[in-house]
Amino acid sequence: MSSSIPRTAAVSAVVAAALAAGLLAGSQSAAAEDTAAVRIHDVQGTTRVSPLAGKQVTGVTGIVTGVRGYGSSRGFWMQDPQGDENPATSEGLFVFTSSAPTVAVGDAVSVDGTVTEYVPGGLNSGNQSLTQLSRPKVTVVSKGNALPEPVTIAPWSVPDAYAPAGDPANGGSINGLTLDPETYALDYYESLEGTNVRVGSSRVVGATDPYSELWVTVKPWENDNERGGTVYGSYESQNTGRLQIQSLIPLAQQPFPKANVGDWLTGSTEGPLDFNQFGGYTLTARTLGTLQDMGLEREVTERQHKNELAVATYNVENLDPSDPQEKFDALAKAVVENLATPDIVALEEIQDDNGAKNDGTVSAEQTLKKFTDAIVAAGGPAYEWRSIAPENNKDGGEPGGNIRQVFLFNPERVSFVDRPGGDATTATGVTGSKGRAALTLSPGRIDPANAAWEASRKPLAGEFSFRGRTVFVIANHFGSKGGDESIVSHHQPPNRSSEAKRHLQAQAVNAFVKEIIAVDKQADVLVVGDINDFEFSGTTEALTDGDALYPAVKALPASERYSYVYQGNSQVLDQILTSPGVHHFEYDSVHINAEFADQNSDHDPQVLRFRP
Repeated sequence: MSSSIPRTAAVSAVVAAALAAGLLAGSQSAAAEDTAAVRIHDVQGTTRVSPLAGKQVTGVTGIVTGVRGYGSSRGFWMQDPQGDENPATSEGLFVFTSSAPTVAVGDAVSVDGTVTEYVPGGLNSGNQSLTQLSRPKVTVVSKGNALPEPVTIAPWSVPDAYAPAGDPANGGSINGLTLDPETYALDYYESLEGTNVRVGSSRVVGATDPYSELWVTVKPWENDNERGGTVYGSYESQNTGRLQIQSLIPLAQQPFPKANVGDWLTGSTEGPLDFNQFGGYTLTARTLGTLQDMGLEREVTERQHKNELAVATYNVENLDPSDPQEKFDALAKAVVENLATPDIVALEEIQDDNGAKNDGTVSAEQTLKKFTDAIVAAGGPAYEWRSIAPENNKDGGEPGGNIRQVFLFNPERVSFVDRPGGDATTATGVTGSKGRAALTLSPGRIDPANAAWEASRKPLAGEFSFRGRTVFVIANHFGSKGGDESIVSHHQPPNRSSEAKRHLQAQAVNAFVKEIIAVDKQADVLVVGDINDFEFSGTTEALTDGDALYPAVKALPASERYSYVYQGNSQVLDQILTSPGVHHFEYDSVHINAEFADQNSDHDPQVLRFRP
C-alpha cells in the first residue's frame, strides 16, 4: 500500500495478538495449488488481475469496512490495517457471499475462499475485473474494532493522465501492466480497489438516477461549465476527477440525496471503493455527505423574430399513449415555454400507438395527437405533423415500439411541401434545375435499403417553405452506442464497435446533402437529430465531409457543448448541422433534462434560429 495512504496508528490489539499467535492463519487445504496465510495485498497483486486467481487461499485477514446485503452482489469488504507500503497493491478486498452476509462493520475476520476475477457485465463487455474471494468460509475473530483510516481521494491525489496505452502484445489490454498510480487515474483507482476511501465536499456532475446513485468530481476545475458539470471534449479528456457514489445505508434509514448537476455533497462521504458495470469505480458509502442544493434552473431559449425560422430537435424517450399524461404535459410545456414554440420540431423516439406491445401495430397517430393536443393545452400552436411509419420491428429500439422520427410544424408560420409516395422502403431523391432543388418525395426516407440502416432508424427528409424560401430538414436517429466498451475498459483505448455503423449512416446522409447542394449551392439544409455521437467524433467528420455541413454546436464555447450527461460527463449526442447556404444562425442547447434528477427525457433539445 502506498505510503501516502493514511492508516490507523496501530493495529487493533485483538487483531495484532491474533496475528502474532498465528490464530488467523486458518486451515491449509489439501489442494496442490492452495496458498496459505496470504495477505490481502498478496491477493490483489500489482496488476489488475490477481496473481492468485483461481486458487484457494486460507486465513486471509482483515477488518470489515462495509456490508452489502442487497442486490445480486451480496458480500462485504475487508481491509488489512497493516500495509506493505507498495503503492500498486490494494489492502482492501471484496468477499462475495451470495446471500446476505452475517458479519458487521468493525468485525475482525479470517476468510478462506477462492480468488476470482469477476467481470461486471460479462467477459464480452470489455470491462475490467473485480478481484474478490468467492465461496468463502468466514470466521469472526472479534467485533467492534476501529476501521482503517480512509484514503482521501483528493484533487492532488488523482493523476491528470487517464490510463496507460494497452499492451499491443495482449490485444490492447492493460490487465497485465504493473499499476502506476502516481501517473494514471485508472491505475490510482485500481490500486484502491476494495479500500476504505473518502471524498470531502464535492460538486455533483451527474444527477441522482432512479437507481439511487450520483456522480461527483473531486476536481472542481476540470473542464467545468457554469452550470456545474464537467464537459467531455475529446477522447483524450475523460475527466479523471469523476467518481460514482452509491450508498450502503438502507433507504428506509436514510433516503438517498436527490441531487442535480451543480449541487454539492458537503462534508465527508466514506466507504469501500467498488467496481461495477454501470460506471466503474464507485464509492459505496457507509456515511454520506449532506446535499447542498445550488438551485439549478431549467433554461429558456429566446423566441425567434418574425423573419427567423426556429428549428428544434428533441428526443422524447420512447413516447407512446400508455405514458402518463404528466409526461405528455411536461414535454408539451417544454416545447411551448423552454423552446419558445419552434416553427419546426424534429422528434425522435415517437413510438407507435400501443408502445412496446409487440402486435404489429406501426401507426403513431394516437401518440402524435395526444402530444400535439397537450401542446395546445399548454398554450402552444396547433402543430401539424408528417412522418413515415416504419416496417414492424425493422428500425431498432424497444421491440414492438417502432420508434421513428416525426416533423411537427406550426402551419401559421411555415408550410410543408407534400410530395406523395414516401413509405418505409421507398427512397426519396433530389431533383430540380436552375438552382432550385426539390425532393422527389416529401416526406421521404433517405436510402432505406442501405445496409447502414439495418435495425436502425432511417433518416426522414422533408421540404418546407418559409416566407417563400425552401428549407430542407433531415431528421435522424443514428445507431446507438450499444456494444461499445466503456472508458473504464481494460482495453485502452476502448473498443467503440458501434461507430462503424454510424460512420456508414453519416456517409449516406452526407451524400444526400451533397446531391441537394449540387443542384443549389445556396440551399438551406439542416441535418438534425439524435446523432448518438460527439461533435469531435468520426461520425461528425463523415457528416461534414467536403464541407457539406457544419456542426452548429461548435459555434458555442467549448464549455457549453453538451446535450446529455453520462457517468458524470456532459457530452454531445444531439446535433443540428447546417449547409453552407445557412450563413448566419443562433444556436442553443437548451438544458432542461440531462442535468436534473427529475427528467422528462434524458436528452436536452437543440434549437437553431436563422433567416432563410
